[in-house]
Amino acid sequence: MKPLDDIDQTIVVTGKVRKVNLRPLAGLIPCLLTLLGLFLFSCRQGSLRDARAQYLRGEYYAASRTYQALYKETPREQQPLRGVISYEMAENYRRLNQSSRALTAYDNAIRFGYPDTVMHLHYAQMLHREGKYTQAADAYRYFLRFKPGHPLALNGLRGTELALQWRDKSSRYVVRRMELFHSGRSEFSPILAQDDELLYFTSSGNEATGESESAVTGMKYNDLFLSAKNSRGEWQKPKRIESEINTEFDEGTSSISPDGERMYYTYSAMDPTHPTSTRIYFSRRINAAWRTGQPLHIAGGDSLSVFAHPSVSSSGRYLCFVSDMPGGYGGKDIWRGLIISAGEVVSVENFGPEINTAGDELFPCMLNDTILCFSSDGHPGMGGLDLFMATKQPDADRWQVANLQPPLNSPGDDFGITFEKGVKSGFFSSNRNDTRGYDHIYSFEYKDETMTVEGFAMDQDNRLIAGAIISVVGSNGIRHRFVTDQQGVYRFTGERGVDYLLMASAEGFLNQKQSLRTGNPKKDTVYYVDFEMIPYDVPVTLQNIFYDFDRATLRPESKEGLDRLISLLNEHPEISIELAAHTDRRGTDDYNRALSLRRAQSVVNYLTANGIDQKRLSTAGYGKTHPVTVGKETAASHAFLKEGDILSEEFIGQLTPEQQEVADQINRRTEFRVPGPAFHKP
Repeated sequence: MKPLDDIDQTIVVTGKVRKVNLRPLAGLIPCLLTLLGLFLFSCRQGSLRDARAQYLRGEYYAASRTYQALYKETPREQQPLRGVISYEMAENYRRLNQSSRALTAYDNAIRFGYPDTVMHLHYAQMLHREGKYTQAADAYRYFLRFKPGHPLALNGLRGTELALQWRDKSSRYVVRRMELFHSGRSEFSPILAQDDELLYFTSSGNEATGESESAVTGMKYNDLFLSAKNSRGEWQKPKRIESEINTEFDEGTSSISPDGERMYYTYSAMDPTHPTSTRIYFSRRINAAWRTGQPLHIAGGDSLSVFAHPSVSSSGRYLCFVSDMPGGYGGKDIWRGLIISAGEVVSVENFGPEINTAGDELFPCMLNDTILCFSSDGHPGMGGLDLFMATKQPDADRWQVANLQPPLNSPGDDFGITFEKGVKSGFFSSNRNDTRGYDHIYSFEYKDETMTVEGFAMDQDNRLIAGAIISVVGSNGIRHRFVTDQQGVYRFTGERGVDYLLMASAEGFLNQKQSLRTGNPKKDTVYYVDFEMIPYDVPVTLQNIFYDFDRATLRPESKEGLDRLISLLNEHPEISIELAAHTDRRGTDDYNRALSLRRAQSVVNYLTANGIDQKRLSTAGYGKTHPVTVGKETAASHAFLKEGDILSEEFIGQLTPEQQEVADQINRRTEFRVPGPAFHKP
């Protein structure tokens, strides 16, 4: 923002631009109009001074109303003055986190030719907050023409590029707004305590203390609220903390010591004659109640700097906080100090340039001495404040900073994160999707990669089998039983890296066994294990069994199908089977029966040569006496056939020559049948 003296000088200069009517008889009228114009401008200038005074005191909501009224009163022809008002109004809306209104005001300031280079940076940042990444990138580049190498513009430009990549990227996090905590106003900065049984947060809802509205936000002053879990682990409707800790002014962004006996929080008192003062206070818990807060003494602190957003480390030894005290890297930085008593912090140090930037770093959350979460508008991000996680590198005094990406981050402000035990779930606050800029509390949960096993049970004609039992044994010792549904499908969630043995059983069918070896994919994975069940006393066609024409000798390409039959017989040593061969309609009955019997015997010879006991095998040669009844799968493969057709000589005789050849080929087959559950005794 330009110095106030410079702005006032601009206003004075622009206020002199007037036209004077020199006609002698009418000379008095222009003089009166000029005096009236100067008087009205003087009034407007007074309002502008009022708006600026409110802005400098941090009373942004009050200032916004003053600027709005002033803008409406300013004539359209006074464009330079409207440009000044638009610019200052935009800056004020930016402070209120009302990026949409700020954009409109910046547009007006640019249109009216307001001469400020930094305005274009703020304009780009508001586009960024609105998720208009392409336009924001153009605006950043425009600003960089005037300020090459500006760190906030460079990081902003990089953020727009990353945001476009992250926006379409899937995430393991599931985020939900906590409607239970919704107050109708703002609620933010959740913090878990007492083994995740309590949740403290800040709210300006109707239950907050006092009736007056904050000149900063236009809402009630913030108070500290508390929600607790019931015996079923469900969060209960929050209530304002009924103690001396809540006052008529702002309390918020708290942190509880590990023993639950001390609370550190941000306190902001309002004084209409001075800028808003923000300090860290602490309170003791005595007889189950929080006592009146007291100012925290921070070594090296001063009365002119901001001190806010305390966070106690998990050990209780350190306090992390935010300040714009001298020695930082620009804007507000994150600092850390040693707690030597409830009311004093010493050995204060800045977290350094890997975490702190020329922008603002806010709302720290210390998970332990090596992991720090925080929010920043200085690192490349989605827009506004983004959530980051910094990890201290082993054997080095360096931090590696990572953006937590969507859906934890959005184009709006995302901040104030707190984790449940295990760092995979918790809460944070965000003003996403709220045009008023109000903050709300969201829950988040990290979903691990899932490994699903599913499949179906069906018979040889692809008819699905409902009610089949699927027994599962895992290499980790786990055992389960599942039942196929009406569609013959089963499904279960497995574990990555575990091998499974699955067995399917159904009445009227042989048991089927399958094995599954899983890997460790870093993504959701589905393994399909299907069971083709062998029925009792129903012929099953052996696929791909071939003979030379008019001969019983097996061709080499028949080996694959016969080897599958050998595997079945080895898997079920208790069963016997009947092998039957069939011919087409050509030739005499006696000849075809003899040929089909020799072909069935060729299969038996192959099986016995590969270790199958001759006693388990019998043969039959049916020639052309048992034509095929078309099943579902065969009908689906041949348009001229329908389920239930019998491929007799009469039926085939009505077909075209090409169709007759296909039908004859279907009749030429080798089958096996398991006579029934009267098992073979070895």
